[in-house]
Amino acid sequence: MKKKFWIIGVLIALLLVIVGCASEQKKSQETSIKQPEKKDIQELTVTTSNELATLDSALYSDVISSDAIGQIFEGLYRIDQDNNTELGMAESEPSVNDAKTVYTFKLKEAKWSNGDDVKASDFVYAFQKVVDPATASPSANQMDIFKNGALIRVGEKELSDLGVKALDTKTIELTLETPIPYLAKMLTGTPFFPQNEILAKKLGEKYGTNSSNIVGNGPFELTDWSGTNLNWTYQKNQTYWDQKNVQLKKINVEVAKETSTGANLFDGDQVDYTGLTDEFIQKYQGANSYHEQPKALIGYLGFNTTRKVTGNVHVRRALALAFDKKAYTESILIDGSKPIDGFIPSDFAKNPASNEDFRKENGSLMSYDVKKAQNEWKLAQAELGDTDLTLEILSSDTGSAKKTVEFLQAQYETNLPGLKIKLKNVPLKNRLDLNRSGDFDMFFGTWTPDYQDPINFLEIYQSNGGINFSNYHNNVYDEGINEIKGELATKPQERWTKMMQLEKQLIEQDAPIAVIYQGAQAYLLSSKVKQLQVLPFGRTVSYRLTFVQ
Repeated sequence: MKKKFWIIGVLIALLLVIVGCASEQKKSQETSIKQPEKKDIQELTVTTSNELATLDSALYSDVISSDAIGQIFEGLYRIDQDNNTELGMAESEPSVNDAKTVYTFKLKEAKWSNGDDVKASDFVYAFQKVVDPATASPSANQMDIFKNGALIRVGEKELSDLGVKALDTKTIELTLETPIPYLAKMLTGTPFFPQNEILAKKLGEKYGTNSSNIVGNGPFELTDWSGTNLNWTYQKNQTYWDQKNVQLKKINVEVAKETSTGANLFDGDQVDYTGLTDEFIQKYQGANSYHEQPKALIGYLGFNTTRKVTGNVHVRRALALAFDKKAYTESILIDGSKPIDGFIPSDFAKNPASNEDFRKENGSLMSYDVKKAQNEWKLAQAELGDTDLTLEILSSDTGSAKKTVEFLQAQYETNLPGLKIKLKNVPLKNRLDLNRSGDFDMFFGTWTPDYQDPINFLEIYQSNGGINFSNYHNNVYDEGINEIKGELATKPQERWTKMMQLEKQLIEQDAPIAVIYQGAQAYLLSSKVKQLQVLPFGRTVSYRLTFVQ
């Protein structure tokens, strides 16, 4: 009997152990499938205002493409958390000859996202591609800084004559036409990124047209972009040389052309970052999630100087004078943007001797003045032999762009008697195609400089500039730009004076563009997102240092 009870006791004990183990196993399973905290995921969802046009650093001409390229590529220098330059792909600061025209860089040991080594020849290939007349790169004139660059892009020298040489697989030599004190700033720009030569040559025109046809050497890889869809993803690039300091694992990007779309997604906790414009600024100002930062962005109208009506300088001057910039920034944008009377932004460049701001020193150019506008308009009507004229404004199809051109339409039809304005809103990629083909009267666009120097604005309107969509041509202006880049590069005060002269010639005398405003970036940001780098010039935003807390 005792033996029987003893056996029963053992069985009960074993049963309790089994139940206990099963219970612990269940708890363990529950723990293993428990969703991690958001901060452990290191993932963001963000919006951008327009579709992606290209991932080819030789072909981009819009800030959305530049932003995307900037997340997946890196040049010899990069921008640090204080918006200063620091070493990127360069292993150390270059050795420089006494004349300060030859820079020799050693490259870091680094990989492309497909595992290939990043080589000096990848930089040489990329720079030659930009300057090659066959590429028709919007950034071709940026290669003028290198020996023979200006001659190559007009077909007078061979690509092999460019002052960019690979001395070995990890050494690149840059030979400049003249010394450039701001070279490091320039080399952070999108046109100066390398390209994987083997892949780019293999793909040809398909390179950069979708996420399958690109590899990068930067903090992230871009995936899930077909070339036309309105969303894509950045994944952490595990081969990036500095990947240990990149904390985000994934960034989901959604195109929100209407500000209301992005704001609603943010309010519904579906996105962590989105830009704001117009009445949404007033709605969110004062909220902890609201942020505002000045930018060097300029919004402007470009006029097609090859067409009969907009080819008339009095028409262009009238159009530049006939709209109220202050009313526009205060009633349409409402995002901290300011009206501006000049092409060079405020708080962007300082006189090397007096430290005075460029915009203040060069004064107001083509301020809103209806009387002057109507005088110019009468001269235009007389020269054209017609009092009733019709023009079309081309713009992208974002909500902000539509409101901008609608405002201009109302101002022009009110202030310039006999003028009828039509509007054409198309996707950004289509707008850029129409710009390149010259199929427009005037267009609304923006420009954000790649680096902090007035020349990056002024050089746009050289006759053979890649994004001189106005087809503006003036020999005196061209010669002035060449002087600024050349013989005046080491004469800062003379260079400064020449840049002020050229801005007046461009904006007041010839008026191929009408400047509207200097932009600001207003946006909503989740409190869990830390160290998002919203840039004052160049690209809009960098995620390299961002993390979720």
